[in-house]
Amino acid sequence: MPPVKSLSDERAVPAARAALPVPLYEHVKRLISEQILMGAWPPGTPVPGEVALAAQYGVAVGTVRRALADLVAEGLLARRRKLGTIVTGRAPQHSLRFFFQYFRLHGADGSLLHSETRVLSVRREAASDSEAAAFGGAGEVIRIHRLRLLRGVPAMHERIALPAARLPDFPLEPAAVPALLYRHLLEHYGIRVSAVREQVTAALATPEDARLLGLTGPEALLVIHDTGYDQAGDAAIQGEHRALTRETCYLNEVR
Repeated sequence: MPPVKSLSDERAVPAARAALPVPLYEHVKRLISEQILMGAWPPGTPVPGEVALAAQYGVAVGTVRRALADLVAEGLLARRRKLGTIVTGRAPQHSLRFFFQYFRLHGADGSLLHSETRVLSVRREAASDSEAAAFGGAGEVIRIHRLRLLRGVPAMHERIALPAARLPDFPLEPAAVPALLYRHLLEHYGIRVSAVREQVTAALATPEDARLLGLTGPEALLVIHDTGYDQAGDAAIQGEHRALTRETCYLNEVR
């Protein structure tokens, strides 16, 4: 089994754990879940013991025990007599819990794909009327325009808006913008995206689409408009995603 990353190795986890906006066991759950979803721990793999995991992560045994119990309840792990805790292999590849931690486009056969994110621009500016209404009267938003690549080839570009007032010190340098925005909102601002509303349509590629996605002729794109809502029901993020579907499909699985 590959070595487990320590929390101290996670750049997204602040050094002062007491300042974390979410319980530490949630971070342990995420790290274990990533090992499973990224294929490092395949189905049937026995999970290391609680004491060993606690030592590897640098946390208390009780923290690991709570994380494992939650993952058993969620179906990623199972308890087996004589074998201990094992990876089930029955967990969906795109459960709601991981909806935006991983790429939403799958291979044409349904296989999970992992993308590279390239931020094209990030800036803070006045909110549009619709954004102000969605974000509870926000005066300014942070706008991010980024490109998603599969195996080095552009597959999607997306524009994202976030309410600036809720995100003090959000990086405004493209290289510093985190690839996993939902995780960043949770770990740095305590904003947990708990629900997503989407509108999915199709559209012909625009000249900008053609330039960014390397198109040489007319092509239909999948267009997704979405709004993510936090645990209080307030809009926390909006986006427009324009994607090629030559070799991919959009998969939305809700349990």
